Formats: sequence, C-alpha cells, structure tokens
Amino acid sequence: MVWHLRSQLNRPSPMKSHPEHLSRGQKAEAYALNYLQQKGLKLVTRNYRWRGGEIDLVLRDGCALVFVEVRLRSNPRYGGALASIDPGKQRRLIQSAQHYLCHHAVDSATRFDVVALTPAGKEFEVNWIRDAFQATP
Repeated sequence: MVWHLRSQLNRPSPMKSHPEHLSRGQKAEAYALNYLQQKGLKLVTRNYRWRGGEIDLVLRDGCALVFVEVRLRSNPRYGGALASIDPGKQRRLIQSAQHYLCHHAVDSATRFDVVALTPAGKEFEVNWIRDAFQATP
C-alpha cells in the first residue's frame, strides 16, 4: 500500500488545461491592462484576492489609486458587460478595495473604473468608464 501511494505521488500530473472562460478572462484582463498602460496608468498589482472578493487590476493614475474591474461579455443578450456590475458586485468591489487599503497603508485618492470589453475579431472593443461608481459612506 505504501509503495502504491509513493508511486502515485512520483508520477507527473497530467496537464490541466484552464477552462475556456478562464483563459478568455485572463486574455481580456491582459488586454485591458495593456490598454490602460498605453493611457499612462501604472500597474500596482493584478488579481488582488481575499476571502471576500477580488479586484482585477490596481493601478496608479497620477496620485490616484484606481481599482479596475474588467468585464468581458460576448453575448449582449443579458445586458452586456456593463450591466453585469450590479449593486452586489459594486459592494464586493468596494469591500475588496477597503481591505486592500487597510492592508497596504495607502492614503491617496481612489476611484473605481470599469473596462468593458466586447470581442471584435482577434481583439476587443474597449469601453473604459472612469469613476464608474462611488464608495458611499
């Protein structure tokens, strides 16, 4: 029995491919990041995660810290990418930003941007909404 377990542990694991929606999402995030960097924003971190949620991109725009949600929707039947940022999603993004700010001792102006992407051939049509919503007290 021990030999069997060891032999299983020493075997190379089969390559696990990412589900297609994850690789599309990663491609969309990379595209959005490149787009924003071309507009002069500077990357601070990608995919900031904590138990309460995730922020796709955190960037600097001058003195402001910008929390960016990247949305990709290929089927506008359900309202498109912008419609998917409902009040619940906004609340989770705000909580994630508060967590980030508390744990990184950041004291600067902040804003929430949304980059909505729609597939257009091999690239994306970009709709960048600065200051898309506010964190209200």
